[in-house]
Amino acid sequence: MDAAQKSPVTSFATIAALLFLYAPLAVVVLFSFHERPSLSFPFTGFSLRWYEQVFSSAEFGSAVRNSIVVGIASAATTLVLGTMAAYGLGRIPQRYRAFLAMLFFLPITLPGLFIGLSLLVFFVQIRVPLSLVTVTISHLIYVFPYFLLIAWAAVERLDPALEDTAADLGAGPWQVFWKVSFPQLWPILVGATSLAFALSFDEFVITFFVIGAESTLPMYIWSGLRRTIDPAVNTVSSILLLLTLALFSLAFLFAFGRRQLLAKSIRK
Repeated sequence: MDAAQKSPVTSFATIAALLFLYAPLAVVVLFSFHERPSLSFPFTGFSLRWYEQVFSSAEFGSAVRNSIVVGIASAATTLVLGTMAAYGLGRIPQRYRAFLAMLFFLPITLPGLFIGLSLLVFFVQIRVPLSLVTVTISHLIYVFPYFLLIAWAAVERLDPALEDTAADLGAGPWQVFWKVSFPQLWPILVGATSLAFALSFDEFVITFFVIGAESTLPMYIWSGLRRTIDPAVNTVSSILLLLTLALFSLAFLFAFGRRQLLAKSIRK
């Protein structure tokens, strides 16, 4: 470890940055258990009253169901289309790859406000009513580049010699994919799909423009804050935070586990 890494200034800056990022989240979770309807210190005691209020709310249940439906639909569609796109990008000539990759990854560079407003104008122009269907389509556009970025990196690590050997032994293109490539890719694909679901589940800006009269969990939180500062919002936010962290952890574990598996196979 060099002197810069052991410097007290560096350690202090790191700790300060972590506190700045995570202290507000800790406060939100803490006040979701507050016995009083106060959102400021002092903290007087713990209670589950706000969780009971939220879980007994029909609006909350409907918003969660809608978020799950949209998240599953967009993540599943992204899994199919993203896997095909990643596999195709890894097999096309180099001169076409850069241009197609630029088109696929362009939504990452665009603000969510611009994407949401553009999609709203598009749906209005083609006379498609705003609903959960338009939300799913919009989320697909949003999460697709993130999935593709991970899946394409996994495809690039595949050993072409294994596929060539399988083809030489008489396997067709589909057999090569399912018997040789897919067993190596599926942990990464599961992790990337979990990431896509998490991104879709808590997306607000794009959803705001294209949802119409329906509601998702982020929209439920926003509507609660717009009316009044309700302590139950802390509870909903904590639930959303916990689910998002669980999905990101799942994505990391699958990706990390796949990397460890590859490292062991290389050492062997």
